[in-house]
Amino acid sequence: MTIVLISVALYLLATGLLVANVRRDETPGRNWLLPAIAAVALHACAHLLAWRGAGGADMHFFAALSLIALGMAGLTVIVGAKGRMAALGVVVFPLAAITLVGYHLHGHLPPEPLDWRLQLHAWTALLAYATLAIAALLAVMLWLQERALRRREVHGWLRALPPLVELETLLFRTIKVGFVLLSATLLTGVLFVDNLLAQHLVHKTVLSVLSWLTFGALLLGRWRYGWRGAVAVRWTLAAMILLVLGFFGSKFVLELVLKIAP
Repeated sequence: MTIVLISVALYLLATGLLVANVRRDETPGRNWLLPAIAAVALHACAHLLAWRGAGGADMHFFAALSLIALGMAGLTVIVGAKGRMAALGVVVFPLAAITLVGYHLHGHLPPEPLDWRLQLHAWTALLAYATLAIAALLAVMLWLQERALRRREVHGWLRALPPLVELETLLFRTIKVGFVLLSATLLTGVLFVDNLLAQHLVHKTVLSVLSWLTFGALLLGRWRYGWRGAVAVRWTLAAMILLVLGFFGSKFVLELVLKIAP
């Protein structure tokens, strides 16, 4: 419990430092970086200690939420430390804190008996979801930035973001990485998961494939037709909604509503 509370406090401290910088119309410096790194490290330790006590990795609903948010926080630290995308932390760090608390209060279920192949599939999936969730946040930021510029509304938070072209480039780079990871997730699912079209997996499989096709169509449209701006935002968010419904929608219904083990 102590590790969880300290991690949450550090996440909120990092968020507060980022917000303070934006409110002063300053580009976020590095004063948020150390508490953010410590929060991410303690977040990971909370999971590792729980798994050691349970005898294996927990991949249930609240654990998966917390792990994806952990991945998002880690990516935010890496990207934010190298450039001007620290503003992502204003959304990601509180989200990581909330999901960690949710995991602590409702998680810690007996681990599923997964061999190394299914564990590879599960970890690849979590990393893919974390990366594409960051892409979805970047898409929202791109939309907000374009909207503000069109209306000639100069807000302080605009100074915390990179130029429009740089933000768009980062969005597509993130989508490419996420697309590769999602492709690996589907491939390992085909190779290692028994009967992907079983009743309890069919919705997850179909929606994940539709999301993969949507992300693929977006990347193809970017390469072939130069898609950008609002078009890129709409396709990114549509693909992410499909992915969230496929993974967490199915997991929520199975585990929390029907009480069926995944």
